Amino acid sequence: MITMKKHFIPFHLVVMFIMACSTAQTVADREFVAVEIRNAVHLSDFQFVPRSAHPLGFRSVQLTPVFDVQVSPDTVHVNMPFFGRAFRASLDPTDAGYFFTSTEFDYSVEPGPRSGNWLVQIIFRDLDRRVVFNFDISESGMASLQVQDVHRQAISFQGVIVLRE
Repeated sequence: MITMKKHFIPFHLVVMFIMACSTAQTVADREFVAVEIRNAVHLSDFQFVPRSAHPLGFRSVQLTPVFDVQVSPDTVHVNMPFFGRAFRASLDPTDAGYFFTSTEFDYSVEPGPRSGNWLVQIIFRDLDRRVVFNFDISESGMASLQVQDVHRQAISFQGVIVLRE
């Protein structure tokens, strides 16, 4: 019985050492992701994939990963749904969401209210109305998007930033 205790204590020390090393690796991974996210935001080269939509005055809607916003320095490709009230009806039945590609837009980045967050604003200039996308992006890759449209009720999305290769 005594010999069993001698082997039992070092085993716990080994387990604790392995757990400590895995935690250190996770911290290093987090720092790497934070640097990559920061670079992508400042270079305007990322993809936002929403997980849920939150229309104003309606229930939240869980989304499939087929929707996204792809941001590059010269183009923004938007493939996003819309749920809520429209103040002006469109005659085009395919105009039910935000499905467009823009090459004329204003892109701005500023530090967010929390450390490690960035506020990104995209104002589209080549649409028939004023549409503004406001991203709040954290260094972990979690992000929210608020869409302001003069012809539609505001809607927000929660999702993740995917780094493009």
